[in-house]
Order: sequence, then structure tokens, then C-alpha cells
Amino acid sequence: MGVRAIMKKHGLEFEDRDIINNADQYAEMVEKSGQPLSPCVEIDGHMLADVSGDEVEAFMLKEGLVAETSTVADAPTNAACTDEEHEAMRSKTVRFF
Repeated sequence: MGVRAIMKKHGLEFEDRDIINNADQYAEMVEKSGQPLSPCVEIDGHMLADVSGDEVEAFMLKEGLVAETSTVADAPTNAACTDEEHEAMRSKTVRFF
């Protein structure tokens, strides 16, 4: 949620990929990042793996991709999602027999 909050804070469009419910998306993330932890953010071909929103914002500021702003993020940006947040994102299992 922190990475999304930083993107919104700076008015940036982003593509949100569902690695929890989509095994192919998860496999692509692991292949591109070289590790299994999330979130991973790819910005102009540079992979930021297992990062907080604060780390993403620091990278974008350093690279001159965004400017300092007084806008406040709408979610905590300094920590990964909790187990409860991950569980809330997981869709219900559908079984076909």
C-alpha cells in the first residue's frame, strides 16, 4: 500500500500487478527481480526489489523523476504490507471438479 500511496502522492500512473492471485505475474516478478519478496517496482528499466514506499520515493527524487511535494501520502509508506493486508487482497479459492 505504501508504494501505491507514493505513486498517488506524486500523481503518477502505474500498473498494479496481482502477484497474489496470478502465478504468472508472481513468476515474472521473481524472474525480473531475482528474488521472491514484494513489492517490486520497475522504473525506467531499473528494478527496485522488496521496497517500501519511502525507498521508491527516495529513488525517484534522487533520479529527478519527481520533485519534493507537501502532499501527504494516503497510507503508511515506511513498511511492507501486514499479513492481514495480504490476506485481504487474496481472492477466494474457486475449485472445479
